[in-house]
Amino acid sequence: MVPTATRLGAVLVIAAHPDDEVLGCGGTVAKLAASGTAVHLTFLADGVGARCETDASLSPVDHQALDQRRNSARRAANILGATSVSFDDLPDNRLDSIPLLEITQRIEALIAQHRPSMVLTHHAGDLNIDHQRVHQAVITSCRPQRGHPVQTILSFEVPSSTEWQPPGSGAVFAPNWFVDISATLEQKLAALDAYAEELRDWPHPRSRQGVEHLARWRGATVGCEAAEAFVLARNLD
Repeated sequence: MVPTATRLGAVLVIAAHPDDEVLGCGGTVAKLAASGTAVHLTFLADGVGARCETDASLSPVDHQALDQRRNSARRAANILGATSVSFDDLPDNRLDSIPLLEITQRIEALIAQHRPSMVLTHHAGDLNIDHQRVHQAVITSCRPQRGHPVQTILSFEVPSSTEWQPPGSGAVFAPNWFVDISATLEQKLAALDAYAEELRDWPHPRSRQGVEHLARWRGATVGCEAAEAFVLARNLD
């Protein structure tokens, strides 16, 4: 379920890396945008630094890869109809090396800028450390204080991270909020194609087929053609 545009203010998607937003909630972003809701996408980590051969500054080749990843994110955002897309420069797969306060403050600045009523972000139990830290910082940034704009917080699943966390090692992704994306699944897959360099061959979960199969399965569990699944962290109606 997604509230109608008349009831829903701006939506902020806070992701660790470019492509997480399409994998986790691309169909929902497209559905919200089509309803007239302003959807802002933001990425906290650069998404390529962990692939560098050293911990030093990015080389010219690395900068080229970074530009390519960000251009892919912009193309995907256009396909989905997002209102804006922004990039931070925190180190890829090293967010555990950054004080939580610093990450939280950056998210608080984004919330102050966009004043979203809904935030979509990572699940706490993901295997990827950046996903875990982003989730923790979002929850900290969205402490339920008087006057805070965020009324709804949803955690999405990211194939090849959420389901790779073994039982007992982290919080289980047990979805209790589903969005029917039957009408926007093709947009989600088209946006995923913008990240062609990040896709893997079937049967990898981050393959095009894997992403579609997951959407179809999530849809089948709630009686529609395709869906995206979320864990509701908080909702104030």
